[in-house]
Amino acid sequence: MERAGSPSPLQQVKRALPELNGAMQRVAEHILANPDEVARGSITKLAEAAQTSAATVTRLSTHLGYAGYPALRAALAMEVGRGLEAGWTSDIGLAIGPADPPEQVLNVLASTQANALRNALAAIDLNAATRVADAIAGARRTHIYGEWGDAIPARELYIRLLRIGIPVWFFDGPSSSQIGAGLLGEGDVALTVTRSGQDPTTLAFIQRAKAEGALTVAITGVVDSSIGAVADIVLDTGTLNGPAWTEFFAGRASDVLTAGLLFVLVAQRVPDHLTANHPNGPGQPVLRPEIFDQPDT
Repeated sequence: MERAGSPSPLQQVKRALPELNGAMQRVAEHILANPDEVARGSITKLAEAAQTSAATVTRLSTHLGYAGYPALRAALAMEVGRGLEAGWTSDIGLAIGPADPPEQVLNVLASTQANALRNALAAIDLNAATRVADAIAGARRTHIYGEWGDAIPARELYIRLLRIGIPVWFFDGPSSSQIGAGLLGEGDVALTVTRSGQDPTTLAFIQRAKAEGALTVAITGVVDSSIGAVADIVLDTGTLNGPAWTEFFAGRASDVLTAGLLFVLVAQRVPDHLTANHPNGPGQPVLRPEIFDQPDT
């Protein structure tokens, strides 16, 4: 059978393991358990770890089809390197390398966030943001949902609104978000931060809240997503979702900017909440205004 390529060295070791015994088996097992260590180590070190001789390591190498241990170690190093590179690329991304100096890492992170802020300035619909602020300022209750990385700007918005006496609640799990959405009704607001716009739990939260009659709002970088299609108002952050962390981190700036804009717009509508003598003002406990309207008993 014609094959497109040869098996990797670790695959070769796994396939050969059942037919090995004694010292060669110990060498093979140590290679499988510590491929990165073997790829960087000497034949002597591998032999000592497997409690055998360098000659046994050489015999295993030739048994696997290599000219000797140096060839096997080179193949292992290449495979380990490819695995590390693939893992780094899929998580961190290509904008930063594993060996980049700290100043370069800082510059890349700063520049990606600066680009995200510029994109947000061009994308945020101020009329839509004003509508959301009007709704939150006059709502009976506002429920905010965010999970994992999206929870950071969502929770900060919740804290800021709570601090100025807005009746607001935060949810970050499937069960609690459904309960929260079910408590909403006409005159209420359901708001979520969702970079991808595709999260099933977030979508269920928006759908349930909308069915209950609440105004639904999505802060997202993907306006044509499934959540963007359902929400009543979509605030475009200008930063698309990406598979790598650097792309997600870049969009954090635009998410925080959009949420911060909403907070200040709401605060402008209830400036008395920020005065020092107001029960909900700075330095005072946050209480619902109607508590102070009740007659003495």
